[in-house]
Amino acid sequence: MWLCLAALVGLYFLLRWYRERQVVSHLQDKYVFITGCDSGFGNLLARQLDLRGLMVLAACLTEEGAQQLRDQTSDRLETVILDVTKTESISAATQWVRERVRDRGLWGLVNNAGIFHPHCYIEWLKMETYMDVFKVNLIGLIELTLSMLPLVRRARGRIVNVSSILGRIASFGGIYCSSKYGVEAFSDILRRELQHFGVKISIDEPGYFRTGMTELQRCLEKLKQAWEEVLEHVKEAYGQKFFDAHYSGVKQELLKCSTNLNLVTDCMEHALTSVYPRTRYSAGWDSQFFFIPLSYLPTSLSDYILTRSWPKPAQAV
Repeated sequence: MWLCLAALVGLYFLLRWYRERQVVSHLQDKYVFITGCDSGFGNLLARQLDLRGLMVLAACLTEEGAQQLRDQTSDRLETVILDVTKTESISAATQWVRERVRDRGLWGLVNNAGIFHPHCYIEWLKMETYMDVFKVNLIGLIELTLSMLPLVRRARGRIVNVSSILGRIASFGGIYCSSKYGVEAFSDILRRELQHFGVKISIDEPGYFRTGMTELQRCLEKLKQAWEEVLEHVKEAYGQKFFDAHYSGVKQELLKCSTNLNLVTDCMEHALTSVYPRTRYSAGWDSQFFFIPLSYLPTSLSDYILTRSWPKPAQAV
């Protein structure tokens, strides 16, 4: 019995491997629009697809980031300045893309732009921080997708939404997790609604990687600043010892971040170039072998595993 089961599992993975190796034809004629290309995953993906011969349309937040990317790529790659929190910027970028793709449509839309708030507890953050994260990570992603959707539908193309493993199981960073849970839900509904148009939706769920969002010194400085601005009664509830322990824990976790960003961009590339892209991609060993299995455990058990090493607040009962 066990031998038959093992054979069936092996056959399944063999068939999946064969299907996923099939590549879309005429990639050199296809346009891909990527957000958040100043640095990190977006920047690497733009260079990766450019090397593969695709027509890359890279959106950057700053002209400096755009210029640096153009200096590293071929003349095929074009850049545009985009702020996903501004409707007029999204409209201008959509028109810019429309002028380039014309009747062939947009083969790929990669919603990669995102921000992370300070690595601290929910009640340490100001409401302005909540809104900033949601505007970039979720509202901006939705608005840009809806704006570009007619172009993607015309090409029967692909949409790749960059979520996070924290969109599968919320371990810390409550506002960031909430925004990524929203990305997961939006992507799931979009996939079901567009299936009859030939548009395929993929979700990329990276684990912990070293990008601008997880740059050690910057993150620790933001954490200190957030603590300094916390209301006095909240500080008293947690206590300085709690913050010091939390600060040390955050530092240790940031030092563990993977530097191999190709693990993420290879998933994005596969979603754009494979005849049979996956619905979800979990990039990184921590994502695949810790967080994904953890998400299937009973809630009480996952809560214990995630919080067993957390410090206790000064006013804990």
